[in-house]
Order: sequence, then structure tokens, then C-alpha cells
Amino acid sequence: METEQIWRYVDAERAALADLLEGLSEAEWATPSACPGWTVRDVAAHVISSPQARVLPVLAGMIRARGNFNRFVFEETRRLGARYSGAEIVAQYRRFAGSRRRPLGTTVVDPLLDVLIHTQDIVRPLGRTHEMPPDAAMVAADRIWTKSFPFKARKRLTGSRLVATDVDWSVGEGTEIRGPIADLLLLLSGREPVRPWTDGAARG
Repeated sequence: METEQIWRYVDAERAALADLLEGLSEAEWATPSACPGWTVRDVAAHVISSPQARVLPVLAGMIRARGNFNRFVFEETRRLGARYSGAEIVAQYRRFAGSRRRPLGTTVVDPLLDVLIHTQDIVRPLGRTHEMPPDAAMVAADRIWTKSFPFKARKRLTGSRLVATDVDWSVGEGTEIRGPIADLLLLLSGREPVRPWTDGAARG
């Protein structure tokens, strides 16, 4: 997929998430998300932190986290969630609409997989739904499969072959796991699927 098309998907998915967030109650903002230890507010703040990331603050955060990237992301996200109100977070989505900035060391696909997956982390605990664009989910799935850190998808799913039922996409070898590409993307990222697996296939 062309770079500009990927960014258009990022723009559209961030805008859809912002529209959903704008109507949340305070109780919904405080709802535990599907990311352990993060509320809906925390996850929402994390997604829109991508175009705001700067090298020096990231380095300072990594030092505070003693070089542990996962700890840095967890603590920084909690800090952002505590710092901003829901209205301020939504305003950030509007302010950075169309931004092409991304953290140093990431590809253009990383903001896409971030918003696709984290939108599900937000909507599912709230009892809501948001359908992923299959073409965008396929690009994000390819990125996770080829990116060992932090998802370790190939290691976790050793002995499994993932086959999408709605797009032409498959990876791996072994016991077949079939489902819509959106569900396979969630599986690759270590999450539970939205729908039951099709064809009686077991989860990896």
C-alpha cells in the first residue's frame, strides 16, 4: 500500500476515534481498557501522543524507566492519562488531524496499527463496536508479523498458520487458524478476537 494511502487510513481512524471519545461520560473515560493497567483515558491519550513525540522527552523517559521500553510506555501513558481531561485529549486529536509526524525509529505503518488495535482496546470494554478497514488491518498485520518487538507474534504463534477469510492474506505454517483479518490482527497483538473463530479452528 502506498504511504499516502496508509496515512489517509490513519487520519480516518483517528478521526473516528475522536468522534467516539467526544461523546463519552466521565465514567466511561475512567473505564478499564483492554490494556491491563490503562483506562480508556490512558489509551486515548497514548494513541494521539504519537505525532507529539519528541526525541529529548523520550530519552528522558527511557532514563527514568532504566532503559525498559515497555515500562517507559506504560508509565508515560499513565502520566498522560492523569494529566489531560477527556476534552483536552479530544482537542489533541483535532489539533493533530492530518499530522505526518511519528516517533523516531518507527515506520509509517506503526501509527496505523496503533490506532487500529487501541481503538478496539477502548470500544470493546465500553460495549461498543468499530469495524476495521480490512485493507488497513492487513497492512498492520504484516507489520506485526515481521516486527519481533514488542509483540513477538511469530514466536507466540509458532506452529500455526493464520488465514484471513475476508482478504487474501496468510502467514505461518502449521495448524490453521481462520478468521477475519481484524480478528487475526488482534490475535497477532496478543488480544482476544472480536468474533469466534470460523471453521472450528482453535486459537493460538
